[in-house]
Amino acid sequence: MNLVTIAWKSIRQRALASFLTALSVALGVTLMVSVLVVHGIVDRIFSQNASGYHLVVGAKGSPLQLVLNTIYHLSSPVENIPYLYYKELKANPRVENAIPICMGDVTMEGNFRIIGTSPEFFEVDYHPDKKFRVRGHFLEDDFDAVIGSQVAKTNGWKIGSTFQPAHGVADDDHVHDEKFTVVGVLAPTGTPNDNGVYIHIDGFYQIAGHEKPADEAAAKAAAFEAAQQASGGAKKVVVEAAPKATVAPKKEQHDHAGHDHAHHHHELPDEQKEVTAILINAKHDTASIMLRATINEGPYAQAAIPFQEINWILNNVVGNVRTLLVIMTALILVVSGVGIFVSIYNSMADRRREIAVMRALGAQRTTVFAIIFLESILLCVGGGLFGVLLGHGMVVIAAPILEVRTGLLIDPWAFETLELVILPVLIALASLVGIVPGMTAYRTDVAKALHA
Repeated sequence: MNLVTIAWKSIRQRALASFLTALSVALGVTLMVSVLVVHGIVDRIFSQNASGYHLVVGAKGSPLQLVLNTIYHLSSPVENIPYLYYKELKANPRVENAIPICMGDVTMEGNFRIIGTSPEFFEVDYHPDKKFRVRGHFLEDDFDAVIGSQVAKTNGWKIGSTFQPAHGVADDDHVHDEKFTVVGVLAPTGTPNDNGVYIHIDGFYQIAGHEKPADEAAAKAAAFEAAQQASGGAKKVVVEAAPKATVAPKKEQHDHAGHDHAHHHHELPDEQKEVTAILINAKHDTASIMLRATINEGPYAQAAIPFQEINWILNNVVGNVRTLLVIMTALILVVSGVGIFVSIYNSMADRRREIAVMRALGAQRTTVFAIIFLESILLCVGGGLFGVLLGHGMVVIAAPILEVRTGLLIDPWAFETLELVILPVLIALASLVGIVPGMTAYRTDVAKALHA
């Protein structure tokens, strides 16, 4: 019988006390693993998505809110900016890609955000060297829709499914009459794109209520031209009195579900169009810096660097919270170590005769010390391994809740390299805890213990 077996039998003799002692270690490790895994996943998700575009352009206000809303589908949309401004940016020689983003509607089922955009959105890598893949095809006709994998899973939608956008909230009183047809389902990306419903921007502008009132549009377009001329705009925008939205002849479209339906096409002037944000990829890094400065100096919009904004929140908010939680869990582990020490040390009084018998049968002092020392190791390491499994189990349970509340896709079995430090730390803690009880066993007086 080896020493580990003897130590394990000793632990089993004090099953309840040993279980509670190991559980205290497991709970501390569980909290630490949960903190590390969730923080690591969130860090990767935000860093990954933030690197997809050089700039996000939107109305003046909070750049962080602009980035969170546009790229991560969090927070509420900021004010809109003129469509004319988007056209001017798209024509800028420093710009490689300018992709319009229009928000304001959600799906009735699942309350997923509906994003109006151009087909170019799917031509740009959502992450360096990672392209969108789709079952079906991307946006082609005005009333086409491409949905994320999570939308398809949650709503049970497939190619040919139809839906009506709801304005702001999924409420029957705010449902638009226009119907969109799902023509493509995105392959999972592990990003908030999986929770998006993308419709053609031309179809977005044909939804009733998405046009800006003609008089207000004319006034804003005139102000836009004046501001651009005052700031040395590169291109003059010709502004005409925006006419009332007219209804063009009906255009028949196939709904991909075996039924034909008609849509009323409103020939909406550019002056009556607005966009929520613009995703910009400059032709090179220097061009993006110059473009950002130019945009921010103007009166209409701001340009935010996604990575910069997310890095700030990760370092100043999430990072500090993680540090605090890691310190707290470290203290919990120390308290658990003290509990193991107290448990083993208090048991020594009841085990003096047992130790004396072992010594009388020929066991050396070092053997007795090693048995007590191994008990401490087994309790710490066993509790720690159970805590690692329990920590990942908690993330498994929390992942769907976080996905619903934040739109972030969480891999519950993601492993953080920092978890590798837990086992050596537990062994070191167990070694410190086991020394004093082990020395007590080492110094046991055989004669006194046998005659006690």
